[in-house]
Amino acid sequence: MSATRPTVTPSSATEPSPGSTLPTPGFAQPTPGFAESAAGRRLPAALALAVVVALAVSAIGAADPTTWLLETVWVMLGLPLVVVLRKRFPLSGLLCGLLAVHALVLIVGGHYTYAEVPAGDWVRDWWGLERNPYDRFGHLVQGFVPAILVRELLVRTSPLRGSRWLAPLTVCACLAFSAVFEMLEWLAAVTGGQAADAFLGTQGDVWDTQWDMFCALIGAVSSLLLLSRLHDRALARRLRG
Repeated sequence: MSATRPTVTPSSATEPSPGSTLPTPGFAQPTPGFAESAAGRRLPAALALAVVVALAVSAIGAADPTTWLLETVWVMLGLPLVVVLRKRFPLSGLLCGLLAVHALVLIVGGHYTYAEVPAGDWVRDWWGLERNPYDRFGHLVQGFVPAILVRELLVRTSPLRGSRWLAPLTVCACLAFSAVFEMLEWLAAVTGGQAADAFLGTQGDVWDTQWDMFCALIGAVSSLLLLSRLHDRALARRLRG
């Protein structure tokens, strides 16, 4: 008597089981499925430690303690938030790296004040510029890094994953954040007067606010053009663990 072999039809081999969903190519799946490898656990911890050390060192001999506090308060608030939400909402390795870079940019600007960062002075003298460009660089980063942060939040928590609206709405969110930051600078100018000059870093430019927002716009658009595919792969690796 020959054994009867079960037959498997193509439909039964490819159809998902009830209640399951097929992955969308190129995009990471929702957060609950995120696995975490040993390397994935070490990278955020190493970056967080580096930021904490840099923050502590930057407080020593800061050019203006008030400006240091105003510039680095975002790091003081953001880093604990990322740590607290790490298990519920672990971030991709790419985003963790970018957030660490942004934190270092803020820390350096807070230590020296944006108008007095030595690297900016070197660039100004080398290129014959009229002002220290570190402030412009800081606002470029203010658009570049939050673009990936906003994109990751939208991809993982909203129906915009794979939508043509994902990129435009990400840019709009970055511009909105930049506008809020400029309002905070305005508030600092109104309440602090000349004492807030180091924090504002306008360096005599009456169009400084508009330039700041334009730099954030360029940063956000550049980030999406350069990093969207890399970000998708980082999210996929985070999912696979």
